[in-house]
Amino acid sequence: MARHFAGLEDPRRSTQSRHKLVEMIVIAIAATLGGADGWTGVETFAKAKEAWLRTFLELPEGLPSHDTFGRVFALIDPAQFAACFRQWSTAVAELIPDEIIAVDGKTLRRSHHRGKGLAALHLVSAWATANRVVLGQVATDAKSNEITAIPQLLAWLKLEGCIVTIDAMGCQTKIAEQIVAQGGDYVLALKGNQETLAAEVEEAFIDADARGYVGVDSEFIETVERGHGRRKTRRYRTLGDLSGVPRSALWKGMNMIGLVESRREVAGKVSIETRYFIGSIGTSATRLAHAVRGHWGIENGLHWNLDISFREDECRVRDPVARENLAVLRHLALSRLKNDDTKLGIQNKRLQTGWDESYLTKLLFESPNSKGKTDASAFANISHAGCDCPDPTSSNFPPS
Repeated sequence: MARHFAGLEDPRRSTQSRHKLVEMIVIAIAATLGGADGWTGVETFAKAKEAWLRTFLELPEGLPSHDTFGRVFALIDPAQFAACFRQWSTAVAELIPDEIIAVDGKTLRRSHHRGKGLAALHLVSAWATANRVVLGQVATDAKSNEITAIPQLLAWLKLEGCIVTIDAMGCQTKIAEQIVAQGGDYVLALKGNQETLAAEVEEAFIDADARGYVGVDSEFIETVERGHGRRKTRRYRTLGDLSGVPRSALWKGMNMIGLVESRREVAGKVSIETRYFIGSIGTSATRLAHAVRGHWGIENGLHWNLDISFREDECRVRDPVARENLAVLRHLALSRLKNDDTKLGIQNKRLQTGWDESYLTKLLFESPNSKGKTDASAFANISHAGCDCPDPTSSNFPPS
Protein backbone atom coordinates (compact mmCIF):
# COMPACT_ATOMS: atom_id res chain seq x y z
CA MET A 1 0.00 0.00 0.00
CA ALA A 2 2.74 2.47 0.96
CA ARG A 3 4.58 2.12 -2.35
CA HIS A 4 1.69 3.79 -4.18
CA PHE A 5 2.39 6.95 -2.17
CA ALA A 6 6.17 6.80 -2.52
CA GLY A 7 6.23 9.27 -5.43
CA LEU A 8 4.18 11.91 -3.64
CA GLU A 9 5.96 15.27 -3.57
CA ASP A 10 6.88 16.52 -0.13
CA PRO A 11 5.53 20.11 0.12
CA ARG A 12 7.90 21.10 2.93
CA ARG A 13 11.30 22.70 2.70
CA SER A 14 14.07 20.23 3.39
CA THR A 15 15.13 22.29 6.42
CA GLN A 16 11.62 22.00 7.84
CA SER A 17 11.17 18.26 7.44
CA ARG A 18 11.85 16.55 10.74
CA HIS A 19 9.61 13.60 9.94
CA LYS A 20 9.65 11.54 6.76
CA LEU A 21 6.56 12.12 4.67
CA VAL A 22 6.10 8.48 3.68
CA GLU A 23 6.29 7.42 7.33
CA MET A 24 3.65 9.98 8.29
CA ILE A 25 1.38 8.70 5.54
CA VAL A 26 1.82 5.09 6.67
CA ILE A 27 1.01 6.05 10.26
CA ALA A 28 -2.07 7.99 9.11
CA ILE A 29 -3.32 5.04 7.03
CA ALA A 30 -2.74 2.56 9.86
CA ALA A 31 -4.45 4.85 12.36
CA THR A 32 -7.45 5.42 10.11
CA LEU A 33 -7.80 1.67 9.64
CA GLY A 34 -7.55 1.27 13.42
CA GLY A 35 -10.26 3.73 14.42
CA ALA A 36 -8.72 7.21 14.30
CA ASP A 37 -11.10 9.81 12.86
CA GLY A 38 -8.91 12.92 13.14
CA TRP A 39 -5.34 14.09 13.76
CA THR A 40 -5.56 13.74 17.56
CA GLY A 41 -6.73 10.18 17.05
CA VAL A 42 -3.83 9.53 14.67
CA GLU A 43 -1.32 10.75 17.27
CA THR A 44 -2.99 8.71 20.02
CA PHE A 45 -2.93 5.58 17.86
CA ALA A 46 0.74 6.15 16.95
CA LYS A 47 1.75 6.48 20.60
CA ALA A 48 -0.05 3.27 21.49
CA LYS A 49 1.59 1.44 18.58
CA GLU A 50 5.04 3.02 18.69
CA ALA A 51 6.88 -0.25 19.38
CA TRP A 52 5.10 -1.95 16.46
CA LEU A 53 5.69 1.03 14.15
CA ARG A 54 9.41 0.98 14.92
CA THR A 55 9.67 -2.58 13.61
CA PHE A 56 9.46 -1.17 10.06
CA LEU A 57 9.71 2.63 10.36
CA GLU A 58 12.86 4.55 11.31
CA LEU A 59 11.13 7.48 13.07
CA PRO A 60 14.44 9.34 13.55
CA GLU A 61 12.74 12.26 15.30
CA GLY A 62 10.17 10.24 17.18
CA LEU A 63 6.45 10.39 16.54
CA PRO A 64 4.83 13.45 14.94
CA SER A 65 2.30 15.35 17.03
CA HIS A 66 -1.30 15.85 16.00
CA ASP A 67 -0.49 19.46 15.10
CA THR A 68 2.27 18.21 12.81
CA PHE A 69 -0.08 15.76 11.10
CA GLY A 70 -2.58 18.58 10.65
CA ARG A 71 0.00 20.97 9.19
CA VAL A 72 1.54 18.45 6.82
CA PHE A 73 -1.77 17.12 5.50
CA ALA A 74 -2.85 20.74 4.99
CA LEU A 75 0.17 21.15 2.68
CA ILE A 76 0.01 17.93 0.63
CA ASP A 77 -1.44 18.56 -2.81
CA PRO A 78 -4.87 16.88 -2.63
CA ALA A 79 -4.86 16.17 -6.39
CA GLN A 80 -1.54 14.30 -6.07
CA PHE A 81 -2.71 12.50 -2.94
CA ALA A 82 -5.92 11.40 -4.65
CA ALA A 83 -3.90 10.26 -7.69
CA CYS A 84 -1.75 8.04 -5.46
CA PHE A 85 -4.91 6.55 -3.99
CA ARG A 86 -6.27 5.87 -7.48
CA GLN A 87 -3.06 3.94 -8.27
CA TRP A 88 -3.73 1.72 -5.27
CA SER A 89 -7.43 1.20 -6.05
CA THR A 90 -6.63 0.38 -9.68
CA ALA A 91 -4.07 -2.18 -8.51
CA VAL A 92 -6.51 -3.99 -6.20
CA ALA A 93 -9.62 -3.85 -8.40
CA GLU A 94 -10.20 -6.77 -10.78
CA LEU A 95 -11.89 -6.33 -14.14
CA ILE A 96 -15.37 -7.86 -13.90
CA PRO A 97 -17.76 -7.91 -16.89
CA ASP A 98 -20.68 -5.54 -16.32
CA GLU A 99 -19.06 -4.14 -13.19
CA ILE A 100 -21.27 -1.35 -11.90
CA ILE A 101 -19.38 1.91 -11.39
CA ALA A 102 -21.77 4.04 -9.35
CA VAL A 103 -21.10 7.77 -9.32
CA ASP A 104 -22.65 9.95 -6.64
CA GLY A 105 -21.89 12.89 -4.39
CA LYS A 106 -21.79 13.31 -0.61
CA THR A 107 -21.46 16.41 1.57
CA LEU A 108 -19.30 16.27 4.70
CA ARG A 109 -21.72 18.14 6.92
CA ARG A 110 -19.41 19.55 9.61
CA SER A 111 -16.45 20.40 7.40
CA HIS A 112 -17.70 23.97 6.89
CA HIS A 113 -16.29 27.08 8.58
CA ARG A 114 -18.86 29.85 8.66
CA GLY A 115 -16.43 32.34 10.16
CA LYS A 116 -14.14 32.02 7.17
CA GLY A 117 -16.91 31.64 4.62
CA LEU A 118 -15.89 28.06 3.89
CA ALA A 119 -18.69 25.83 2.61
CA ALA A 120 -18.87 22.17 3.57
CA LEU A 121 -16.78 19.85 1.40
CA HIS A 122 -18.76 17.99 -1.26
CA LEU A 123 -17.13 14.93 -2.83
CA VAL A 124 -18.20 13.12 -5.97
CA SER A 125 -17.01 9.51 -5.78
CA ALA A 126 -16.92 6.50 -8.09
CA TRP A 127 -17.65 3.19 -6.36
CA ALA A 128 -16.98 -0.20 -7.99
CA THR A 129 -19.88 -2.20 -6.61
CA ALA A 130 -18.56 -5.74 -7.12
CA ASN A 131 -14.97 -4.87 -6.19
CA ARG A 132 -16.13 -2.79 -3.20
CA VAL A 133 -13.48 -0.18 -3.88
CA VAL A 134 -13.58 3.59 -4.27
CA LEU A 135 -12.00 4.19 -7.67
CA GLY A 136 -11.63 7.95 -7.31
CA GLN A 137 -13.13 11.16 -6.00
CA VAL A 138 -13.34 14.82 -6.96
CA ALA A 139 -14.04 17.68 -4.56
CA THR A 140 -16.57 20.33 -5.55
CA ASP A 141 -17.70 23.53 -3.86
CA ALA A 142 -21.35 22.53 -3.88
CA LYS A 143 -23.72 19.81 -5.09
CA SER A 144 -24.65 21.97 -8.09
CA ASN A 145 -21.11 21.56 -9.42
CA GLU A 146 -21.39 17.78 -9.79
CA ILE A 147 -22.10 18.27 -13.50
CA THR A 148 -18.59 19.66 -14.01
CA ALA A 149 -16.92 17.24 -11.56
CA ILE A 150 -18.30 14.02 -13.03
CA PRO A 151 -16.51 14.29 -16.42
CA GLN A 152 -13.21 14.93 -14.64
CA LEU A 153 -13.73 11.89 -12.42
CA LEU A 154 -14.73 9.63 -15.32
CA ALA A 155 -11.67 10.70 -17.33
CA TRP A 156 -9.43 9.04 -14.72
CA LEU A 157 -11.24 5.69 -14.84
CA LYS A 158 -11.08 2.62 -17.04
CA LEU A 159 -14.65 2.06 -18.16
CA GLU A 160 -14.28 -0.72 -20.75
CA GLY A 161 -16.88 -3.42 -20.13
CA CYS A 162 -18.41 -1.52 -17.19
CA ILE A 163 -21.81 0.05 -16.66
CA VAL A 164 -21.70 3.57 -15.23
CA THR A 165 -24.73 4.55 -13.16
CA ILE A 166 -25.46 8.14 -12.16
CA ASP A 167 -28.47 9.82 -10.59
CA ALA A 168 -30.47 12.53 -12.35
CA MET A 169 -27.87 15.23 -11.70
CA GLY A 170 -25.49 13.45 -14.09
CA CYS A 171 -28.08 12.81 -16.79
CA GLN A 172 -26.32 14.96 -19.39
CA THR A 173 -25.65 14.31 -23.08
CA LYS A 174 -21.94 15.12 -22.79
CA ILE A 175 -21.50 12.72 -19.87
CA ALA A 176 -23.22 9.92 -21.79
CA GLU A 177 -21.02 10.63 -24.80
CA GLN A 178 -17.87 10.51 -22.66
CA ILE A 179 -18.82 7.16 -21.11
CA VAL A 180 -19.39 5.60 -24.53
CA ALA A 181 -16.15 7.13 -25.88
CA GLN A 182 -14.27 5.48 -23.00
CA GLY A 183 -15.73 2.09 -23.84
CA GLY A 184 -18.39 1.88 -21.16
CA ASP A 185 -22.17 1.68 -21.05
CA TYR A 186 -24.47 3.85 -18.99
CA VAL A 187 -27.74 3.79 -17.09
CA LEU A 188 -28.80 7.29 -16.08
CA ALA A 189 -31.72 8.21 -13.84
CA LEU A 190 -34.22 10.54 -15.47
CA LYS A 191 -36.06 13.30 -13.66
CA GLY A 192 -37.21 16.88 -14.10
CA ASN A 193 -33.83 18.27 -15.06
CA GLN A 194 -34.47 16.66 -18.47
CA GLU A 195 -38.12 17.64 -18.53
CA THR A 196 -38.85 17.13 -22.25
CA LEU A 197 -37.01 13.80 -22.44
CA ALA A 198 -38.68 12.61 -19.24
CA ALA A 199 -42.12 13.41 -20.68
CA GLU A 200 -41.29 11.56 -23.91
CA VAL A 201 -40.08 8.47 -22.04
CA GLU A 202 -43.14 8.35 -19.81
CA GLU A 203 -45.47 8.74 -22.78
CA ALA A 204 -43.62 5.99 -24.70
CA PHE A 205 -44.26 3.55 -21.84
CA ILE A 206 -47.91 4.59 -21.60
CA ASP A 207 -48.39 3.94 -25.32
CA ALA A 208 -46.53 0.59 -25.26
CA ASP A 209 -48.46 -0.53 -22.19
CA ALA A 210 -51.75 0.33 -23.88
CA ARG A 211 -50.74 -2.01 -26.72
CA GLY A 212 -49.66 -4.70 -24.31
CA TYR A 213 -46.08 -4.34 -25.53
CA VAL A 214 -47.04 -6.35 -28.60
CA GLY A 215 -44.59 -6.11 -31.49
CA VAL A 216 -42.01 -4.04 -29.60
CA ASP A 217 -38.55 -4.95 -28.28
CA SER A 218 -39.20 -5.13 -24.54
CA GLU A 219 -38.40 -7.27 -21.50
CA PHE A 220 -39.91 -7.54 -18.05
CA ILE A 221 -38.84 -9.12 -14.76
CA GLU A 222 -40.19 -8.94 -11.23
CA THR A 223 -38.41 -9.47 -7.93
CA VAL A 224 -39.92 -9.88 -4.46
CA GLU A 225 -38.14 -9.38 -1.14
CA ARG A 226 -39.61 -10.20 2.25
CA GLY A 227 -38.22 -9.53 5.70
CA HIS A 228 -38.73 -7.58 8.94
CA GLY A 229 -42.44 -7.28 8.28
CA ARG A 230 -41.92 -5.73 4.87
CA ARG A 231 -42.64 -6.94 1.37
CA LYS A 232 -41.00 -5.13 -1.50
CA THR A 233 -41.84 -5.88 -5.11
CA ARG A 234 -39.80 -4.40 -7.94
CA ARG A 235 -40.92 -4.54 -11.56
CA TYR A 236 -38.36 -3.78 -14.23
CA ARG A 237 -39.49 -3.02 -17.78
CA THR A 238 -37.31 -2.05 -20.74
CA LEU A 239 -38.29 -0.67 -24.12
CA GLY A 240 -36.08 -0.64 -27.20
CA ASP A 241 -38.55 1.13 -29.53
CA LEU A 242 -37.44 4.76 -29.27
CA SER A 243 -39.61 6.08 -32.10
CA GLY A 244 -41.74 7.88 -29.54
CA VAL A 245 -38.67 9.45 -27.92
CA PRO A 246 -37.37 11.97 -30.50
CA ARG A 247 -34.78 13.41 -28.13
CA SER A 248 -33.09 10.00 -27.88
CA ALA A 249 -31.20 10.97 -31.04
CA LEU A 250 -29.23 13.51 -28.96
CA TRP A 251 -27.82 10.81 -26.67
CA LYS A 252 -24.77 8.87 -27.80
CA GLY A 253 -25.35 5.11 -27.76
CA MET A 254 -28.82 5.32 -26.23
CA ASN A 255 -30.73 2.17 -27.18
CA MET A 256 -33.20 1.65 -24.34
CA ILE A 257 -35.46 3.32 -21.86
CA GLY A 258 -36.29 1.69 -18.56
CA LEU A 259 -39.06 1.81 -16.00
CA VAL A 260 -38.76 0.57 -12.43
CA GLU A 261 -41.84 0.32 -10.24
CA SER A 262 -41.17 -0.28 -6.55
CA ARG A 263 -44.11 -1.41 -4.42
CA ARG A 264 -43.54 -1.45 -0.65
CA GLU A 265 -45.97 -3.01 1.85
CA VAL A 266 -45.52 -2.45 5.59
CA ALA A 267 -48.23 -3.21 8.18
CA GLY A 268 -50.92 -3.12 5.53
CA LYS A 269 -49.81 0.22 4.10
CA VAL A 270 -48.70 0.30 0.45
CA SER A 271 -46.47 2.87 -1.23
CA ILE A 272 -45.54 2.84 -4.90
CA GLU A 273 -42.66 4.67 -6.61
CA THR A 274 -42.02 4.76 -10.34
CA ARG A 275 -38.64 5.75 -11.75
CA TYR A 276 -37.44 6.13 -15.32
CA PHE A 277 -34.00 5.55 -16.84
CA ILE A 278 -32.17 5.86 -20.12
CA GLY A 279 -29.27 3.64 -21.11
CA SER A 280 -26.98 2.05 -23.65
CA ILE A 281 -27.21 -1.51 -22.27
CA GLY A 282 -29.86 -2.91 -24.62
CA THR A 283 -33.26 -4.19 -23.58
CA SER A 284 -32.19 -6.86 -21.10
CA ALA A 285 -34.37 -6.33 -18.03
CA THR A 286 -31.88 -8.36 -16.02
CA ARG A 287 -29.08 -5.92 -16.88
CA LEU A 288 -31.32 -2.98 -15.99
CA ALA A 289 -32.10 -4.56 -12.61
CA HIS A 290 -28.40 -5.26 -12.09
CA ALA A 291 -27.53 -1.63 -12.81
CA VAL A 292 -30.33 -0.03 -10.79
CA ARG A 293 -29.81 -2.23 -7.76
CA GLY A 294 -26.05 -1.98 -8.10
CA HIS A 295 -26.19 1.81 -7.93
CA TRP A 296 -27.44 1.58 -4.35
CA GLY A 297 -24.06 0.07 -3.49
CA ILE A 298 -22.59 3.55 -3.29
CA GLU A 299 -25.22 4.54 -0.71
CA ASN A 300 -25.14 1.35 1.37
CA GLY A 301 -21.54 0.26 0.83
CA LEU A 302 -19.81 3.64 0.82
CA HIS A 303 -21.78 6.61 2.14
CA TRP A 304 -23.59 4.75 4.93
CA ASN A 305 -20.36 3.17 6.19
CA LEU A 306 -18.52 6.49 6.09
CA ASP A 307 -21.22 8.06 8.24
CA ILE A 308 -21.78 5.18 10.67
CA SER A 309 -18.41 3.42 10.93
CA PHE A 310 -16.11 6.40 10.28
CA ARG A 311 -18.34 9.18 11.66
CA GLU A 312 -17.45 11.28 8.64
CA ASP A 313 -20.26 13.79 9.12
CA GLU A 314 -19.02 14.50 12.65
CA CYS A 315 -15.42 15.24 11.62
CA ARG A 316 -14.49 18.85 12.33
CA VAL A 317 -11.26 19.05 10.31
CA ARG A 318 -11.99 22.25 8.43
CA ASP A 319 -8.78 23.17 6.69
CA PRO A 320 -9.78 23.14 2.99
CA VAL A 321 -6.82 20.93 2.00
CA ALA A 322 -6.50 18.71 5.08
CA ARG A 323 -10.21 17.79 5.09
CA GLU A 324 -9.94 16.61 1.49
CA ASN A 325 -6.84 14.51 2.17
CA LEU A 326 -8.44 13.02 5.27
CA ALA A 327 -11.45 12.03 3.16
CA VAL A 328 -9.07 10.15 0.85
CA LEU A 329 -7.62 8.31 3.87
CA ARG A 330 -11.14 7.25 4.87
CA HIS A 331 -11.88 6.05 1.33
CA LEU A 332 -8.69 4.00 1.31
CA ALA A 333 -9.34 2.51 4.75
CA LEU A 334 -12.94 1.61 3.94
CA SER A 335 -11.98 0.06 0.60
CA ARG A 336 -9.31 -2.06 2.29
CA LEU A 337 -11.63 -3.17 5.07
CA LYS A 338 -14.37 -4.02 2.56
CA ASN A 339 -11.91 -6.25 0.71
CA ASP A 340 -10.88 -8.18 3.80
CA ASP A 341 -12.66 -11.52 4.20
CA THR A 342 -12.82 -11.46 8.01
CA LYS A 343 -16.42 -12.11 9.05
CA LEU A 344 -16.98 -8.85 10.89
CA GLY A 345 -18.73 -5.56 10.18
CA ILE A 346 -16.66 -2.50 9.30
CA GLN A 347 -16.90 -1.01 12.78
CA ASN A 348 -15.70 -4.20 14.46
CA LYS A 349 -12.94 -4.62 11.88
CA ARG A 350 -11.65 -1.19 12.89
CA LEU A 351 -11.76 -2.26 16.53
CA GLN A 352 -9.85 -5.45 15.76
CA THR A 353 -7.31 -3.46 13.76
CA GLY A 354 -6.63 -1.27 16.77
CA TRP A 355 -6.30 -4.27 19.11
CA ASP A 356 -4.62 -6.92 16.98
CA GLU A 357 -1.27 -6.00 15.42
CA SER A 358 -1.17 -9.14 13.29
CA TYR A 359 -4.49 -8.13 11.75
CA LEU A 360 -3.23 -4.58 11.25
CA THR A 361 -0.13 -5.98 9.55
CA LYS A 362 -2.32 -8.03 7.23
CA LEU A 363 -4.42 -5.02 6.22
CA LEU A 364 -1.47 -2.72 5.74
CA PHE A 365 0.95 -5.00 3.89
CA GLU A 366 -1.12 -7.70 2.24
CA SER A 367 -2.80 -6.95 -1.06
CA PRO A 368 -6.47 -8.03 -1.23
CA ASN A 369 -5.55 -10.07 -4.33
CA SER A 370 -2.41 -11.67 -2.87
CA LYS A 371 -4.24 -14.65 -1.29
CA GLY A 372 -2.50 -14.25 2.07
CA LYS A 373 0.96 -13.29 0.83
CA THR A 374 2.47 -10.31 2.64
CA ASP A 375 4.67 -7.90 0.73
CA ALA A 376 7.71 -8.31 2.96
CA SER A 377 9.88 -5.94 0.92
CA ALA A 378 7.37 -3.14 1.38
CA PHE A 379 7.16 -3.96 5.08
CA ALA A 380 10.92 -3.76 5.50
CA ASN A 381 11.70 -0.76 3.33
CA ILE A 382 8.97 1.81 3.82
CA SER A 383 11.39 4.34 5.24
CA HIS A 384 13.52 4.09 2.11
CA ALA A 385 10.64 4.47 -0.35
CA GLY A 386 12.09 7.74 -1.47
CA CYS A 387 9.78 10.74 -1.65
CA ASP A 388 11.41 13.68 -3.41
CA CYS A 389 11.35 16.88 -1.42
CA PRO A 390 11.02 19.98 -3.64
CA ASP A 391 11.53 23.50 -2.30
CA PRO A 392 8.17 25.29 -2.59
CA THR A 393 8.07 28.97 -1.74
CA SER A 394 4.70 28.84 -0.09
CA SER A 395 5.74 27.02 3.08
CA ASN A 396 6.11 29.23 6.16
CA PHE A 397 5.32 26.55 8.72
CA PRO A 398 7.68 25.55 11.51
CA PRO A 399 9.54 22.25 11.07
CA SER A 400 7.22 19.25 10.81
